[in-house]
Amino acid sequence: MNAPLTHAHARPHGAGTRRASVARGYRFELVKLVSQWRIRLLVLACWIAPALFVAAVSQQSTLPVDTLFGRWMHATGWAGPLVTLGFAGTWALPLLTSVVAGDVFAAEDRLGTWRHLLVAVRSPRRIFAAKAFASLTVLLLLVAGLACSSAAGGVVAVGNQPLVGLDGHLLTPADAAVKVLLAWVCVLAPTLSLAGIGLLGSVALGRSPMGLLLPVLVALAMQLAQMMPLPVAVRLALPSYAFIAWNGLFTGPAQLAPLLIGTGVSLAWAALATALAYLLFLRRDFTNLSYDGSGRRTVTVGVLPLAGLVAVTVAVLTTSATATATGSGIEQDKVQRSVATAFAHLYRMQTEQLHRPHVAEAQLKAEATCTKGSLQTAAQGAGNDWRCVVSWHLPGVDAAGQAIYQLDVTPDGRFMADGDGPKEVNGYFLVRTPQGDAPNPLWQFDGNVALLATSKG
Repeated sequence: MNAPLTHAHARPHGAGTRRASVARGYRFELVKLVSQWRIRLLVLACWIAPALFVAAVSQQSTLPVDTLFGRWMHATGWAGPLVTLGFAGTWALPLLTSVVAGDVFAAEDRLGTWRHLLVAVRSPRRIFAAKAFASLTVLLLLVAGLACSSAAGGVVAVGNQPLVGLDGHLLTPADAAVKVLLAWVCVLAPTLSLAGIGLLGSVALGRSPMGLLLPVLVALAMQLAQMMPLPVAVRLALPSYAFIAWNGLFTGPAQLAPLLIGTGVSLAWAALATALAYLLFLRRDFTNLSYDGSGRRTVTVGVLPLAGLVAVTVAVLTTSATATATGSGIEQDKVQRSVATAFAHLYRMQTEQLHRPHVAEAQLKAEATCTKGSLQTAAQGAGNDWRCVVSWHLPGVDAAGQAIYQLDVTPDGRFMADGDGPKEVNGYFLVRTPQGDAPNPLWQFDGNVALLATSKG
């Protein structure tokens, strides 16, 4: 009867034994992944479905205006990949990491093939590296498919047109293409953090289905946390913020501080979760064929270190000069500045639509006075009870123009301004131009409040 296989049996004892290289193990694990029907189906869906979705929605009479950049899908093909990116960060990418990284180790437990793999490779360290790199390759292929497919569908269906940024300024098609690409690159960091959590769950929980669901559950919990009125430091300490921090690329100047912090936090999560998975994998007993994971070890080695990382990150961000915002970071002055800036940019766009005399933003001197609910001063925090009165001046006109907007500000700093008159400025969805009716840029518009004081738009 054969003796059970342990770590000692998996290591070479003489010149006749030879470990397989990481490159060879990587190719083997990659072939195993792409040979699975569900992985092939995911690759096919990621490279085809986004193009069809963006092309179909862009031709509809109603647009997803509650989604960032959704109101511009009729105007430019570069809005489609950003709408897809918002959906992917919320649902698609957590699911993809669960299917790929969350199952890469657990599959060997279900099939009972650890003994064969250890005999063939003779190095648990190389097995871990090969599986980690193979799952990362597949995830990159899936993310690239989502980005390329949605961009191609938008440009083919609508055209390579300029894109309106989150502060109302117009991005040229080339600039829009570069920033869309950067936005997709930026979400790789939080995707890697979820992939690290998937590897940790797959190693720690064995064949238990909780390992497969762990990235989705963690992503859902962090998304719920982002919807709560958390302090800025706590919000930035969660890797889920990096899924929405790319919004700062589409303001002028770009709000890079939250994006860089979110990227750094996500990479720290990815490194720590992967390192914990590696340590657990090396300490595992492969002789137990019915291994279902250890709940205590999962808490002590998995949950507690990640919770400690959040605490350390919050402490660093709270005491650093970068995170100077207090409370939620949504303050009256910031909201007023963001609304006034966006209105000035969009007013010039409307002026060009109507073929009126050109007016510079310095001449407009646009200002916004915003209140929240019954508060007249020191208004702050998220809510749909913000009200802003925007005033501006035209050359040769003594009286100042005024427009009213109702704002819905979300906890992450995004707001939607809904025009409430006068009808000549923002009262109707369409404006009558010499070429016919066109969407009114001042009727509704999206914006972004800089949560950090060092990232003013």
